Amino acid sequence: MSFPAAIQIVVRKYADFTGTAGRAEFWWWILFTTLVTAVLGSLSDLTMNSATSLSGAWNLVVLLPTLAVQIRRLRDSGHRWGNIFWLALPGAGLIVLAVLLAQPSRPIAAPRILDSNAPEPARA
Repeated sequence: MSFPAAIQIVVRKYADFTGTAGRAEFWWWILFTTLVTAVLGSLSDLTMNSATSLSGAWNLVVLLPTLAVQIRRLRDSGHRWGNIFWLALPGAGLIVLAVLLAQPSRPIAAPRILDSNAPEPARA
């Protein structure tokens, strides 16, 4: 997947928390947001005031698409969306989440549904 295609997909699915996102889609988006944040931060340092509001607005604009692509990426790597809460743990949480997000694609295990009327499986 190319850089522009990945950005286009994430923008198109900006609030879509269903489905999956491949590694390329996720990491191209992270690179894009990091580069734009760095440019806006540099402009903020140069102009001292006017670009600060642009930087804050940019962070708000990309918050929802970033969360959506992270959750889709977690699902694609075989993890539950609740792993996003690793971010609440300062420092180490970001590292744990980055490791989970960097894992290759694999299907998530289907939840086991317990039926009270179903017979118990035979035990050896």
